[in-house]
Amino acid sequence: MGMLEDLDPKEVFHYFEELAQIPRCSGNEKRASDYLVSFAEERKLEAFQDKALNVIIKKPGTAGYEDSPAVIIQGHMDMVCEKSKGSDHDFSKDPIPLKIKGDFVRADGTTLGADNGIAVAYGLAILDSAEIPHPPLELLVTTSEETGMNGAHALKADHLAGKTLLNIDAEEEGVLFVSCAGGADLVCEFDTHWEKAASGALLIEVSGLKGGHSGLEIVQQRANAIKLLGRVLDAARGAGEFTIAAISGGSKSNAIARAAQATVTADASVLKKIKAIVNRLSKDLKTESAAVDPDIRVVAASAEKVARQLDSASTERLIDFLLIAPNGVQSMSQDLEGLVESSLNLGVLEQSGESIKITVSVRSCVDSIREDLTRRVEALAGLVNAQSSRTGEYPAWQYEADSKIRDLCVSVYKDVSGREPQIQAIHAGLECGLLREKLPQTDMISFGPNLQNVHTPEEQLSISSVANTWAFLTSVLAASK
Repeated sequence: MGMLEDLDPKEVFHYFEELAQIPRCSGNEKRASDYLVSFAEERKLEAFQDKALNVIIKKPGTAGYEDSPAVIIQGHMDMVCEKSKGSDHDFSKDPIPLKIKGDFVRADGTTLGADNGIAVAYGLAILDSAEIPHPPLELLVTTSEETGMNGAHALKADHLAGKTLLNIDAEEEGVLFVSCAGGADLVCEFDTHWEKAASGALLIEVSGLKGGHSGLEIVQQRANAIKLLGRVLDAARGAGEFTIAAISGGSKSNAIARAAQATVTADASVLKKIKAIVNRLSKDLKTESAAVDPDIRVVAASAEKVARQLDSASTERLIDFLLIAPNGVQSMSQDLEGLVESSLNLGVLEQSGESIKITVSVRSCVDSIREDLTRRVEALAGLVNAQSSRTGEYPAWQYEADSKIRDLCVSVYKDVSGREPQIQAIHAGLECGLLREKLPQTDMISFGPNLQNVHTPEEQLSISSVANTWAFLTSVLAASK
């Protein structure tokens, strides 16, 4: 018996739970992609799987809809794989451990994968139904959305005929998204010089932050652990000369870093002073972040002696970058109240061998502003002798004044819910920007059920909202003649 077996709509939660059994971190989607193809073959539906493992499944229209224009239902199969500290979950083989808490489906110590498994579950439930009226359907499920929209980049539009696209990758019921930010990841690799370590070590850790999606939650001004670590290390310079022996933080470029740590080396007297500085600064940071990150912890503790360390010059340049690098909201839209226009997120700080890299996620709904922000970080990287490279660039999805699907969705939502929907732009990147380039004549909209704390182990999916969105989605299809 499945954990979600008694939830409604049963067919949607059935497929959501099936997907939860399949490991599908970004870059590891082969089993999920093959599962979708097998689903289509078992039902004698036309299916295409490309080299990027994107899958398209087609189903003819139901009676009375045979000659209606085709509609594309779109989502991505990959998920952000984050887990709580101390969790032994292995995302490469373990199913997601589901549980129900009140109105929410959650995982146990890991991300849930509702971003964007719920879209796939909706699509499969419709394809498997013999009772839901609908026009010809094309379910498009892409790969590696969370790590640069690689599937959408690689997609060829040859097998898609639909001129209407329903993207189900939004996270607030009753909100219809009609525009999204474009973005890019900037990878900065530092010029490092290592030497033999000859002194004691201290481990500085920043933890307990909420984190969250760097597009959706950035407006909440949550603290970034990597940025805070840079501030702590800068303050520690007041204790005397020290060097960095190890450093890391964050796990995904599109997630606000929840934890970061650095091992520093120095004489015992300097380490003692650094520990005192960290303790004092910890209180300040907790006060500053009380409203948005009340559980923040900044601690320093003795560490085992290390074999090597960065030299002083490399240490200084790395701290300078972390201190100066812009992070968080950079500008707010002057056209849409409450919309973040541009932002930066210090996403991943990683050390591998002698290499130290930081990945910065840049977003803006205005392509020229995104380019300006990217250039600023590139210039800063150059000043500290770091090499920078761009990856995963994707365009903004521009608002269209004339949209039949928007008008239809507004009308249907009012009929189904009795309320007016909100028409909004979103600061997060949606695949609609890339798909619009490949399908220039296709009218698009994005919506979805209530999701909270995506990209974190606190991710949760509202059961009642899944049902409400299912009623809305099937009504939109029924009205799409």
